[in-house]
Formats: sequence, C-alpha cells, structure tokens
Amino acid sequence: MVRVACLLIGYVCGLFQTAYIYGRINGIDIREYGSGNSGTTNALRVLGKKAGLIVFAGDILKILAAGFLVTVLFNQGDFFGDRAALYKLYAGLGAVLGHNFPFYLNFKGGKGIAVTSGLILMMDWRITILCLIAFALTVGLTRYVSLGSLVITALFMISWIFLGQTGRLALTPAHLLESYVLVFLIVAMAYWRHRANIKRLIAGTESKIGQKKE
Repeated sequence: MVRVACLLIGYVCGLFQTAYIYGRINGIDIREYGSGNSGTTNALRVLGKKAGLIVFAGDILKILAAGFLVTVLFNQGDFFGDRAALYKLYAGLGAVLGHNFPFYLNFKGGKGIAVTSGLILMMDWRITILCLIAFALTVGLTRYVSLGSLVITALFMISWIFLGQTGRLALTPAHLLESYVLVFLIVAMAYWRHRANIKRLIAGTESKIGQKKE
C-alpha cells in the first residue's frame, strides 16, 4: 500500500504541467507549437531561454516535492528504513507518469527528462555530477538536446546498477532488485517518448539547438 501511495503522490505532483501553464500565461497552448511537446525543450524553443529555465526549474521542483511528501508521510521511526530510496523511486515513477500523461490534458504531456533529472538529483549526488558532465559534453559536441537526454537517462540506469552491485546503495538485496526494475521503467519510458527523436537522429534530421522545429 505504501508503494501505491508513493506512486500516486508522485503522479499528482507530476500533473503540474509547468510548460503548459507558463504557455497559457503567455497566451498560447505550448502543445500547438514547435514539437507539440509540453516540456522544457519545446518551451525553450518556442518561448525562449527564460521560459526554458522556468519550466525546467518547475519540473525539477515537482519531483523534489514528491520526494519531500513521501519522506514526511512515511518516515516514522524505523519503518522507512532502507526503503527510503525505494519509496522515492516509486514517487519518481509516478511523477514521470503524471508529467507525461496528465489526465486533464488528454494524457498529452512532456517526455519526462526534466522530471527524471530532478529524480537523479534527489537520489544520488554522484550520479547527478556524472550526468551533468555527460549532458554538457554530448550537447556541446553534437548540439542535440534529445541525444543528451537519452545519454543521461541511460547513464542513470547504468550508474544506479553499478552503485547497487558494488554495495554503495543502502538497500537490501530484494529492495535493490526492485529499485533496478523501477529505474529501468523510468528510463524505458524516456526512450519510448523519444522514439521519434531517435528515428530522426538515425536519419540525421533531428533538430539542433538554435533551430525552431524538431
């Protein structure tokens, strides 16, 4: 039941569509412009750098809020125990689902990268630094934001498994395996949501930084 509750808390927090709300404040439906995606990258391309930063910050904050709520609600004595990371991952999965598939927008949201970035920040500082470097290098060299996004999500899964298998995560073996499944689902969802981008990357037609459309 606690796992389900964490998932639901995450989903509700993920429903706060920063790009959509910011777009409405500026008189547009962000889903009708650019890539049609209600996320950070499209907000950056359509509304500019300021909008991109605001949307990114908002999407980061909602996953941090989900993690905070889970901690406050379920951190009672030894009950939380080694399951702290596990419950936050459930909240993270829920937040990505809420961000990607908001029921009140006909399940048409973002691609979950900013939210996943917030989850990485919440889960482990070492992976956060590694992903920041990888993203900066990838985007700096290729100018493909989508490729940088795919790189950091894959790196999240690889790094999480590495830390787990080397005993650097405070999880029991059973909970560790469960955490691997959750991280895999989050990463798999990112790749699924980027399937069109992947096709364009392969074809060499993907938009780069500075271009208006994908």
